[in-house]
Amino acid sequence: MANENARGILLVAARAILEEDASMAAEPRLWTLARKLQALAQTGLEFNHNEYDRDRYETIAKIAAELMAAHCDAPIEKFEQIFGEQSGYATPKVDVRSAVFREGKILMVREAADGLWTVPGGWADVNDSPREAAEREVWEESGFRVKATKLAAVYDRAKHPHVPPLPFHVYKMFFVCEILSGEARPSRETPEVGFFALEALPPLSVSRVLEFQIRRLFEHAANPALAVEFD
Repeated sequence: MANENARGILLVAARAILEEDASMAAEPRLWTLARKLQALAQTGLEFNHNEYDRDRYETIAKIAAELMAAHCDAPIEKFEQIFGEQSGYATPKVDVRSAVFREGKILMVREAADGLWTVPGGWADVNDSPREAAEREVWEESGFRVKATKLAAVYDRAKHPHVPPLPFHVYKMFFVCEILSGEARPSRETPEVGFFALEALPPLSVSRVLEFQIRRLFEHAANPALAVEFD
């Protein structure tokens, strides 16, 4: 997906988008439409071998790249590169996040990429089940071995005020986990690890997690009978 390239380009736009509308409930409509055009173009190029139709799909992909570039003041070539690395039927990406609790506090890690805090997580890897991906991310980013005990939520990233918007559609899966062993151990990607009370959260990496999501994870940990949330 060229994950880091996409993040690097779009972090530049985060501040401008926040200033434009800090209270927005979802990502900008123009961005959503541009991503839809890119997905249609990618899928069309996968299944259509007519040279004239392929030219049209390539044009649609360029329009999508131009719209995104214009929205965040980034070079169109960067988006063309990201889109050019994609193939096959366009489907959402999967981001897994883990809520780990100890003594009424939630485990969080500080991201080296932006200096802000999030619950451990990242892109799901091929051949990992969702549970395996969630548990692995906690180990790699914090030093704790955990067991996922509940799927708390599956959120459509685009329907919530995460910034910056990403060029691909993302589902975010949140798990509640319990600690099995280990101790806090920073990593290259997460140089700080700590536990925080709900009312004393550090500055959040809102590309990865939002305050309301953390609040809901506290509620799920306190009441495992709560239904799984989605969208």
